[in-house]
Amino acid sequence: MASRADNIASNLNLGNFAKATELKQRIWFTIGALIVFRFLSFVPLPGVNPLILSELYQQTRGGILDLFNAFSGGSLERMSLIALGVMPYITASIVVQMASALHPALSALKKEGASGRQKLNQYTRYGAVLLCIIQGYAIAVGLESFAAQNGLAAVVNPGYMFRVVAVINLVGGTMFLLWLGEQITSRGIGNGISLIIMAGIVAQFPSFATNLFEGGRTGSIAPWIIIAFLVMVVALILLIAFMERAQRRLTIQYPKRATQRGMMQAERSYLPLKINTAGVIPPIFASSLLLLPLTITQFAGSSVDTNSSFYSVLQALNQYLAHGQPLYMTLYAIGIIFFCFFYTAVVFNPEETADNLKKNGGSIPGIRPGKRTSDYLEYVLTRITVIGAAYLTVVCVVPEYMIAQTGIPLFLGGTSLLIVVNVTVDTISQIQSHLLALQYGDLIKKAKLKGRMR
Repeated sequence: MASRADNIASNLNLGNFAKATELKQRIWFTIGALIVFRFLSFVPLPGVNPLILSELYQQTRGGILDLFNAFSGGSLERMSLIALGVMPYITASIVVQMASALHPALSALKKEGASGRQKLNQYTRYGAVLLCIIQGYAIAVGLESFAAQNGLAAVVNPGYMFRVVAVINLVGGTMFLLWLGEQITSRGIGNGISLIIMAGIVAQFPSFATNLFEGGRTGSIAPWIIIAFLVMVVALILLIAFMERAQRRLTIQYPKRATQRGMMQAERSYLPLKINTAGVIPPIFASSLLLLPLTITQFAGSSVDTNSSFYSVLQALNQYLAHGQPLYMTLYAIGIIFFCFFYTAVVFNPEETADNLKKNGGSIPGIRPGKRTSDYLEYVLTRITVIGAAYLTVVCVVPEYMIAQTGIPLFLGGTSLLIVVNVTVDTISQIQSHLLALQYGDLIKKAKLKGRMR
């Protein structure tokens, strides 16, 4: 039987949306902030020639830069002020999250509540600034050396002054994006950082769709390939939307407590365990490791002796680890499965969860508190992680196989598709929560009015 909340949620309509003035203001603020983000992606760094950058980027395609460029909405390709995007912050947050699970001091800091989380967030910002400085300097030096090797005047006045200016601008661009993301989270709708990443990915969809249908019109792409591609994308979106909301709910029983009427009533709640606990981290880590040899080869350029054994090894790795090759897809699947189990073990501690349940008087029916509960949680988590790893492998490997068979440069790979669908579902859920709260407010007002009339 449906609950009262489910009945109210099913009755949400556009009429309720028209009454939600605060929600509409939040949505308009979010749209405005994302427009500012897109404008900044077209502002080039001082001292670079934007006309040469596209040609320079085409010579470095295929490596890790493609992944970062997709997340930044093409800002890295245009070498804009926000070329680094929010990836330094994402990397720093992952490192701090793992360190807080492994290091005792950071783990104790995590348990302090809001103050501890604020300190960890501050450490994440410091790490993001440090990564921005390192990556910004590497980009500035790489622009100078790579442009000089290929005879391209991508940098107007190369030297230390250009490097300092580039680092300052790139650090400032990333910090502004972090501030903009916080403003979206507090004053807009949805998670600001996630929406910025999603906006960068979705911004490339019009050009991709144009090239796809133009290929079908000219005959370079067969119509059945386009239909198969569209069917695959729709099927993957439905699979992601279903699996990302799938949970294994464990019943938690609490001791009986006295109510206001003097009756003893046992409380019951649920411990939700997501099927995909690791999120999008496994595909990012696995693809970054596999694309590392190609990236090293591209930036090494003429500085590496072509007759050396190191260069030969890199060339062989690039040949066997190219997109669509059987070895690449096999290692990609193995890497996703490994990082699924590794990251899940880092972020979820069954012993800590069992101790918290025991301290609060909660228990799983039929399972003794303490060690038995910890073992049962680990048992359940291992089995749902197998399902989550298999799901992530299918979502990420199927687009790679389509690229290999059709030759279509699919920008919506598994990782990008996961991010877009996850952020969209989360944002819609928050909008629904605001509308649900508005309906509850209307019900309370009507109840008070009826009480006064009586």
